[in-house]
Amino acid sequence: MLIYSAGLRVSEVIKLKPQDIDSQRKLVYIESAKGRKDRYTLLSDTALKTLRNYWGKYKPKKWLFQSQDKERHITTRTVQRIFESACERSLIKKEVSVHSLRHSFATHLLEQGTDLRYIQELLGHKSSKTTEIYTHVSNRDLGKIKSPLDNIKVVKGDL
Repeated sequence: MLIYSAGLRVSEVIKLKPQDIDSQRKLVYIESAKGRKDRYTLLSDTALKTLRNYWGKYKPKKWLFQSQDKERHITTRTVQRIFESACERSLIKKEVSVHSLRHSFATHLLEQGTDLRYIQELLGHKSSKTTEIYTHVSNRDLGKIKSPLDNIKVVKGDL
């Protein structure tokens, strides 16, 4: 849920610490992400509610998602197994990966009309070219776009 709601990489979610969750400002702090760059991304109300339940049950100290050895975080493989299990339980037959959640986050933001530059910032992309790969995926609303020509009143004699 956190990967999709914040557009995180698997390598980022496993290294989250409890103090990286800013529930007041509804932000997730990503420290030393890809390219050794720090950034903030969104924390949804739904994810926050789920995290509070999780926190109450597990009370994580060092890592938000700790392994059985409380001094270590879970592995990327553990996240992949959890995701695969969730897909099976949900009867999802499509070939998807954990990274599909990050991709869907970006695509859905784009479909909602979020500016590509904001999406670039949230994903932590250095280059806008990297973020632009999501533009070809989002064709759902193309039929709703009105050509600027249709906003111009054309007089019959002008044709």
